[in-house]
Amino acid sequence: MLIGTADVEALGRAAPTLLAFDTAPLALEGVETLLFFSEIERAGSDALVPPGLHPTLPPAVTWLVQRVPTSPWGPFRLAQCRIECRSGLRPRGFLRSGVIDNEKAAGALEAQWGFALGPGEVELSRGYDRVRATVDLEGRRVLELALSQPSPLAPGDIHFAASMHLAQTPRGLRLVQVDPDYQVTRAERGEPLLFEFDAEAWQSPGLCPSLPVAASFSIARMVLPALRFVCQPESLAFQGTEKLDA
Repeated sequence: MLIGTADVEALGRAAPTLLAFDTAPLALEGVETLLFFSEIERAGSDALVPPGLHPTLPPAVTWLVQRVPTSPWGPFRLAQCRIECRSGLRPRGFLRSGVIDNEKAAGALEAQWGFALGPGEVELSRGYDRVRATVDLEGRRVLELALSQPSPLAPGDIHFAASMHLAQTPRGLRLVQVDPDYQVTRAERGEPLLFEFDAEAWQSPGLCPSLPVAASFSIARMVLPALRFVCQPESLAFQGTEKLDA
């Protein structure tokens, strides 16, 4: 079984700070999400996740680009780069980095759910033949991808794996399980097209996409969850999982 080899201490130096574990659920209405899945080159991929997580074989990355029309902090757009993995037996996405265009939302998502986010420009646009997403940092394009020729998909056919966020917490450095609930009202799938990706800009050195596999678009009510579990980043889930209400 594969085990991540990332340097936990180095990751911890850049980890966001989760202020408390008593986060209340938050419902966000009408969230648009472009979910893009791609295989990546095997070489160096184990070093993208900490030892508490199992890389997948073949290794893969997912990008989530979202437009949130209303929130307690105003509208915002968010992009995430996650490495596909498992925590114990369960599929997860390890968040390497994210970009957001709303400073207040960034602070709240970090303090309450441990999102690692930096400021930037995120665009998500829909046309009859394509859903396109771009991310720019300081005027430089660091991600461009699209779903081409969208066709209808049953809402229940889209699966969103929970995220693992490495964060400084009241218990120390931990992997925080964040599993939003998506109540999908519209879904589409199509051909995945990847035009641009800057691995260094996403804090993912060595990440090299090799084969785009799938892309979907959805509109949903997304409920950010109350936190239930954290894991020690250097220990496998069977030994290092901590239940927060215990």
